[in-house]
Amino acid sequence: MTAPQPAESVPAASDTAAEQYVLTLSCPDKQGIVHAVSSYLFMTGCNIEDSQQFGDHDTGLFFMRVHFSADATVTVDKLRASFAAIGDAFRMEWQIHRASDRMRIVLMVSRFGHCLNDLLFRSRTGALPVEIVAVVSNHTDFAELVASYGVPFRHIPVNRENKQEAEAQLLELVRGENVELVVLARYMQVLSDDLCKQLSGRIINIHHSFLPSFKGAKPYHQAHARGVKLIGATAHYVTADLDEGPIIEQEVERVGHGVTPDQLVAIGRDVECQALARAVKWHAEQRILLNGRRTVVFA
Repeated sequence: MTAPQPAESVPAASDTAAEQYVLTLSCPDKQGIVHAVSSYLFMTGCNIEDSQQFGDHDTGLFFMRVHFSADATVTVDKLRASFAAIGDAFRMEWQIHRASDRMRIVLMVSRFGHCLNDLLFRSRTGALPVEIVAVVSNHTDFAELVASYGVPFRHIPVNRENKQEAEAQLLELVRGENVELVVLARYMQVLSDDLCKQLSGRIINIHHSFLPSFKGAKPYHQAHARGVKLIGATAHYVTADLDEGPIIEQEVERVGHGVTPDQLVAIGRDVECQALARAVKWHAEQRILLNGRRTVVFA
């Protein structure tokens, strides 16, 4: 007699990995927003994994980030279509993204490569949920470094005569590659007002000082001359007002009276890398919402 064969194993519904999504929104604050959002997610068969919200009494705005899961029958397009009515009812600015999507970014650099190298490494190791589609520079110093990571390198020289043409090349790259974020990883060229407006909320810069102090050239030498006890770096969104964009993250390091300007520079490089990496990560994870000249960061 032939021995009975074991029944084929059928995976249970719970074994199927649910798709993860992130909903972000801002709107005028009023009663019923959280109830409307949570009821919508319940009615569409979604499960809230994490939820954060903030009501700003100064601006009268409400901000919310919801991480939720849904089964395979739910798609991001269906979610966006069905949520639109709630968005309209509460005058929301809102977005829904798949949590697994890696944000497409471009890095820009001049002749200081510490932030560039840090972001390339974090992306390679999976510490940043991004896809670096290109590195753009007005110099060729880091072409070999970028090539070692398998990332395309674009040399776009910039001078007074060709600035408009150079920015047009950058915009062509951004649009052609569906770039969602441009990161100025110590890119030492001032962007035009027009470019800042076209990419509003989509350019992050790292400023090598704890804004608003010590702007301009050699900030660490300025700090040393003033005998500071804390040095820092500021990651912020770029606007037409130079170094005045909404601040995302700041990092500081305590220093003693015996440090030299060169030591301050070395410490400052580490601080810049940390602040910029966190800002890029939070932006890529849809954790930052603009609030006028400020930001709400659900870290």
